[in-house]
Amino acid sequence: MPWPIEFLLFVIITVAAVVGLSVRNLLAAAVTFNIFSFMSASIMVSLGAIDVAFTEAVVGAGVVGVYGIIAILLTSRKSRD
Repeated sequence: MPWPIEFLLFVIITVAAVVGLSVRNLLAAAVTFNIFSFMSASIMVSLGAIDVAFTEAVVGAGVVGVYGIIAILLTSRKSRD
């Protein structure tokens, strides 16, 4: 893969990490970390590790992302006394 595409993927993954850590909304953070995980899978594809990228995309961006979003949606914003 040409280096400009790899550089663009690196920039996207860096921005996603910074945004995910700095955003105050938990749902936005979970979605941003899903983007981070999918971009890291794309970098692995560009490096030639197709099997690792497939596992990262399925487990990291898929299952863990869906479970994280479901957990956030099932929590309440008010604490119980």
